[in-house]
Amino acid sequence: MNILIVEDNLAHQKITEYVLKHNKVTGKFFVVRDGQEALDYLFHHGAYADTAQFPKPDLILLDLNLPKRDGREVLKVVKESPEIGDVPVVIVSTSDREEDLTYAMQTGAAAYISKSSGFDKFNQELSSVLVYARKP
Repeated sequence: MNILIVEDNLAHQKITEYVLKHNKVTGKFFVVRDGQEALDYLFHHGAYADTAQFPKPDLILLDLNLPKRDGREVLKVVKESPEIGDVPVVIVSTSDREEDLTYAMQTGAAAYISKSSGFDKFNQELSSVLVYARKP
């Protein structure tokens, strides 16, 4: 299982990886720090041209508030792409705004996990994230 984590905040990235590993979510984690880097990875541009080293993910964990290109734009590009549109995207964001949740779900996100709902709820929701992953 290849999981792409798109997260600009190092602390949030570490917590996400900790929760996944602690809950025995197995797989290889790839981390990118902004929306443009996420798209470069997904479309194998620049430093991510090697498809063996940077495989198509089975799941994308996407923050909404990112530098360069925000997560809303990344989600839209992913879901409109014939090459990667089948990759499930789970939004993992501090935003609890109803319009963000609505946008994410209408644009094709598989799920929306709030980072600000408390650690126990975040842990519980993230621990079952593989149900959304692409099946090999």
